[in-house]
Amino acid sequence: MHRLTRAQARRIAVRAQLLDSPRPTDLLEIVRRLTLVQIDPTAAIAPSADLVLWSRLGAAYEPGQLTQALEQDRTLFELNALVRPMSDVALHLARPAAKYGGSAERWIRDNSSFRRDILKRLRKSGPVTSREIPDTCVVPWASTGWTNNRNVTQMLELLLMRGDVAIAGRAGRERLWDLPARVYPADVVVPPAEEAEQIKNERRLTSLGIARAKAPVMPIEPVFVGDAGEAAVVEGTRGEWRVDPAALGQEFEGRTALLSPFDRLVYDRRRAEELFEFEYTLEMYKPAAKRRWGYFALPILHGDRLVGKLDALADRKVSVLRVNAIHEDVKFTRTIAKAVKAEIEELASWLGLENGAHAHGH
Repeated sequence: MHRLTRAQARRIAVRAQLLDSPRPTDLLEIVRRLTLVQIDPTAAIAPSADLVLWSRLGAAYEPGQLTQALEQDRTLFELNALVRPMSDVALHLARPAAKYGGSAERWIRDNSSFRRDILKRLRKSGPVTSREIPDTCVVPWASTGWTNNRNVTQMLELLLMRGDVAIAGRAGRERLWDLPARVYPADVVVPPAEEAEQIKNERRLTSLGIARAKAPVMPIEPVFVGDAGEAAVVEGTRGEWRVDPAALGQEFEGRTALLSPFDRLVYDRRRAEELFEFEYTLEMYKPAAKRRWGYFALPILHGDRLVGKLDALADRKVSVLRVNAIHEDVKFTRTIAKAVKAEIEELASWLGLENGAHAHGH
């Protein structure tokens, strides 16, 4: 059983997420290490995937690099609004048989002609958006509150999970659909579901450094790692953790970083509270009056501490990064304040905007 202080646990977490010094330099290596980058279209500052990569690569990162890796180089792929390394594609096509049993499988069976029509359409004219695919559904998808075209989208989503179709890229926000043979490598060997699960747990632990064996289920991607790694306890926290043995006893040099609310360092809010004593909620869905930190507040990392939140908005009409507030969770020393100011400058310059920080309170 490894015994860790909170500071040691935090350093393991920060290093695992490539948020220490020196910065990583290779986009593909980063996504491989993180295992995923979440796509979220909210561009209050910049889309989340771009922010996550900027936090690590810095000024060298351009959003076009992500598009190129996804659409031309095919070194990355998209599934479930997550960008993942193509080298992991087989793991994510491995599905426990039970998972899509029942109504979904029945619905696909009842609509086998519809399914064939879609595949024929893709073969002939892929990649296409869902709107370019006619709805030849026989048995409509039984759900309420969907927009029109729900049958096509629903069928595509289910076929995507089965590995029958793939996302070839995007036109604006819309996904482009195609045959897997044109997107995934030819030699993909899908492992048995249990084996895939184990490898995913191990990869997830490498990317987090330290995690729980079990945790509440999160949408999109779990935060727990089963029996991967080795057992650990962290002072001031309850119960047992799993730690990546390769992450123990490493040197640590911190830096300052502004993070997307979807960044994996803070995505598991419970872990952020336990290890970093950092409270955070994404408040864009709350009425303005109820927000404590702002519409799309960016967590601020300094060394191995999450020290506050930056409430900023990219006002592209007047080309300014508006800084509404900097919320200090710990009293900022002169060093922290200076480092945070420098990061805000970096962010503004990366976005091609004027820094509105000096317009404080206007």
